[in-house]
Amino acid sequence: MEIQEIKDKVNKAVDKLLVKDKSILDININERAISHRLAVYLGEEFPEWDVDCEYNRNHDDVKKLQLFPKKISSDELEATSVYPDIIIHKRNTHHNLFVLEMKKSTSSIDSHFDIQKIYAFRRELGYKLGLFLIIPMSNSGETEFQWY
Repeated sequence: MEIQEIKDKVNKAVDKLLVKDKSILDININERAISHRLAVYLGEEFPEWDVDCEYNRNHDDVKKLQLFPKKISSDELEATSVYPDIIIHKRNTHHNLFVLEMKKSTSSIDSHFDIQKIYAFRRELGYKLGLFLIIPMSNSGETEFQWY
C-alpha cells in the first residue's frame, strides 16, 4: 500500500471521528475512549489489516523499543515496553503498516516521548508510516497531523 493511500484512509477515519463522535469530544472524554473510536473507523478503512489499541506484543514477546528513558538524563538507551495508541498491522507477522500516537488539544503532557516512540516503531519494527495526531476538544483548535 502506498503512503498517500494510507494517509487518505487515515484522514477519512479522522473525519468520521470528528463528525460522528463530536459529543464525546465536546465533553473532553478520556484519550483512550477517543482512540478506541478512531480505531473503529480505521478498521473500516483497512478491513484487510488488524487495527489494535495499546497492543503491546511483538509476536509472543512484550513489544519493546530502544528509547531514551523518560526521567533519566543519560545518553544510554534502554529497552522500554511500549503501548502504542493505535497500530495497523497483521498480528503475529512482520507486516507493520501504521503507528499512531495521539493527544487531546487540552493535554498538558509533552509530546516529545510520543514522537520518539513513532520514530522507534518505524526504525526498529518496520512500520511504514507514523502519525502524531492532536484531536481538538470542545472546539479548542484544529486537528493537527504530524506525519513520520
